[in-house]
Amino acid sequence: VLREALDSAVREGLIPKNPADGTSPPKIYRNEKQVLTKDQLETFMKLIEDDEEWYDFFYTEIITGMRQGEICGLRWEDFDREKRTLRVARSVDFVNKELVIGETKTEDGKRTIYLPDSLWRILADRHNQKASFSEWIFPNLLQPELPLNPSKAYRQLKKLLEIGGLPSIRFHDLRHTFATTSVANGMDIKTLSTILGHVSSKTTLDIYLHSTEEMK
Repeated sequence: VLREALDSAVREGLIPKNPADGTSPPKIYRNEKQVLTKDQLETFMKLIEDDEEWYDFFYTEIITGMRQGEICGLRWEDFDREKRTLRVARSVDFVNKELVIGETKTEDGKRTIYLPDSLWRILADRHNQKASFSEWIFPNLLQPELPLNPSKAYRQLKKLLEIGGLPSIRFHDLRHTFATTSVANGMDIKTLSTILGHVSSKTTLDIYLHSTEEMK
């Protein structure tokens, strides 16, 4: 971004030369992902079964692997009851204590996920009970005209992990858990890439190469 800006300045005659020429961009160090093991995942599923308020939310996350902002940004218009699909069309975030409803991380992030029977039934029942309450599938209970605050979901996750004696993973690691479990159970990379909303299958393969090696 900086190089492009300076190139524009050169073209406009504001500076004689781009000072970024000949430099190398810094390396990006990504946080190492953590994944719940099979036993840990079973423990987590039992924990959410006992949490009536949060069960639907975390079950949806575990089954779809959506990004935190994406699951908070789901509206009932995204749920196709007849076709049994869920459309990911937007992302929600809170910036400087203000709600921001925006685009998905990438254009490929806009996608349609086909639902297994278990999740379809949960969302269909929830639609019967909650659709008249809010346009959001997972709303802010105190302000139902607003979606769930992602930070509240994060705090609830940490609370559940502590109760269950589980590793203190990030919310994004639930997405990694979904993906790793899917690969371990035979899902092909192309299908997984589409569900996750990655730009390409190569992105998915690079991230979950270790999982595919274990499959081999």
